[in-house]
Amino acid sequence: SSGINAEYGEFYNALYTNYQKMPIAPNSFGAVSQPSCFDRMKYGFAMGFCVGVTTGAIFGGFSCLRFGLRGRELIQTVGKGMVQGGGTFGMFMAIGTGIRC
Repeated sequence: SSGINAEYGEFYNALYTNYQKMPIAPNSFGAVSQPSCFDRMKYGFAMGFCVGVTTGAIFGGFSCLRFGLRGRELIQTVGKGMVQGGGTFGMFMAIGTGIRC
């Protein structure tokens, strides 16, 4: 029993030691720095857009199927809902990220 615990202790100690030595990725100029406020807003928009597109596909798809849309109408309507949901939620996430800068 104590042999197994000792092996796990060595394993986790090695992981923790390697984690502390992990380097930080440099930016395009070679220096280590934080992303700018505009970069954070872009990332916020991208994450919000992904969430909005996903929810637009789920909720829009079910509502269109419920209304009886099939084929081309279904694809066009769900696609429009995905883009609208992505743009809306992405804009809110970008504004929220900009406020936090």
